[in-house]
Amino acid sequence: MASSVKGNSRLSIAMERTGQWIFSQEIPSDVMVEVGEANFSLHKFMLVAKSNHIRKLVLESTEPDLTRINLSDIPGGPETFEKAAKFCYGVNFEITVQNVAALRCAAEYLEMTDKYCDNNLTGRTEDFLTQVALSSLSGAIVVLKSCEELLPISEDLKIVQRCVDVATSKASIEASFPSRTPTNWWTEELAILDIEFFGRFITAMKLRGAKSLIVASAIITYAEKWLRDLVRDHSGTGANSAFSDDSDLRIRQRELLEAIVSLLPSEKAALPINFLCCLLRSATFVKASSACKTELEKRISVILEHVTVDDLLVLSFTYDGERLFDLESVRKIISGFVEKEKSVAVFNAGDFREVCSAAMVRVAKTVDAYLGEIAPCVDLSISKFNGIANLVPKGARKVDDDLYRAVDIYLKAHPNLDEIEREKVCSVMDALKLSYEARVHASQNKRLPVQIVLHALYYDQLKLRSGVDENDMMQDAVTTRSQVQQDVSLARENESLRTELLRMKMYITDLQKSGPAAKGSLGSATTSSGKGGGGPRKGTFFSSVSKKLGKLNPFKQGSKDTSNIMDEGVDITKPRRRRFSIS
Repeated sequence: MASSVKGNSRLSIAMERTGQWIFSQEIPSDVMVEVGEANFSLHKFMLVAKSNHIRKLVLESTEPDLTRINLSDIPGGPETFEKAAKFCYGVNFEITVQNVAALRCAAEYLEMTDKYCDNNLTGRTEDFLTQVALSSLSGAIVVLKSCEELLPISEDLKIVQRCVDVATSKASIEASFPSRTPTNWWTEELAILDIEFFGRFITAMKLRGAKSLIVASAIITYAEKWLRDLVRDHSGTGANSAFSDDSDLRIRQRELLEAIVSLLPSEKAALPINFLCCLLRSATFVKASSACKTELEKRISVILEHVTVDDLLVLSFTYDGERLFDLESVRKIISGFVEKEKSVAVFNAGDFREVCSAAMVRVAKTVDAYLGEIAPCVDLSISKFNGIANLVPKGARKVDDDLYRAVDIYLKAHPNLDEIEREKVCSVMDALKLSYEARVHASQNKRLPVQIVLHALYYDQLKLRSGVDENDMMQDAVTTRSQVQQDVSLARENESLRTELLRMKMYITDLQKSGPAAKGSLGSATTSSGKGGGGPRKGTFFSSVSKKLGKLNPFKQGSKDTSNIMDEGVDITKPRRRRFSIS
């Protein structure tokens, strides 16, 4: 509404000025020229002298005396026609970089060429374009901006292409040899263009072989100007969620964002990762196309080693800072980086599971810290939490302290989990890869499942018993874990043996209390079982226990407690008398 009032005000002022230089003539006007809502009372003989278009309208008119001419489709509208009419009357006016394109298009429309009058408007505007407007980068950008309202005639007259050629040429020189400060001043001026002409400028810069960093600088400035609420604002208060996804604002933002992403330079590392993360967050917010989001995810995954926790958090939370986005983009980014690292490891004939690059180790630390930041969110499910944690290879984590911190925060924020669910959350970490301080904390942490606490306690017992340095054990976690499993198995077998021996002691005690009658029955049972000596003998309780004792020989597995016991001096020619004792 304000713009229409302002336009009407300008129109009335223009008409007042026109009346002054028209009505000052002694000869009354004989034609009314209509340009939109504006009417100009003029003289036909003054117009036809320099405009071949008006001359043809007068000559070809079926009316004996043409009194009204409609020129509503003239480029530039009433204001531009007023200047063209002034030129026909010989009234002075100023040609500027802002109006030269409109005057050039109007002169072409009115056919005001030197063929019909020397030094006509077409020649005058062409000279100004060449000698003044297109002699500087700023002038070329301003003329190019004015051409947005003059399509398609400005395109047909090659004004747009000339502006683009001049602007890209001078921008390349300015980027290499800055003439003023700040050095990227021209990107601010370039940001006034519509996305269509800005895209043509960027494409032309690429064809000229401009460096990716120069192109990226222009794109960043442009995006920060036109998507200010989405890109610049990291606090979550800039984007107004009151607009629906189908509103005109959201549609314009979506189209603009997709166009900007399509202009990004081919070099993946040309753009800073925080800017890419802001673009991806914006793409998620405005529901951009899957192709747009995929392109941004690939670019971020390539340089993920330079990402910070804050960058990943930008991707995770909505603009209100309270709710989580769908974490699928974060999962795809981490997965893409891991796949790239695997490909590099295979190319270098290495084992990715055993040796991880320094970049992978840095990403693992960032991911663990990121999990600790999103763990308090009540909307975060176990599957999503574990899914992100398990993307990082086990070998990339030398110590699982950061991951343990994230797990503990998650368990504290979700107190209603049962034992099985808590064990599922804790399955992403390895209790044997915790530092001493973390193990002490875990051993007293009531939120952890009993199994994890026992693992932490048993690890310390194993370390104390073996006398091995903690750092050495951390470096060989796989061997340590295998030894722990063997010792646990041996402990279970020893417990089973202790139970069997206790049962045997009770059985012998019952026999002794029964007296000679029980001994006789035992003897007869033995005699009856020995009849028909040619047949196989049936196993007795004592023979089964003897076999179990043979299987549970602790010296067979070579545990840490018995590795130094020697078998020298044992006479194997004579059978030893078996004696069962309970200790």
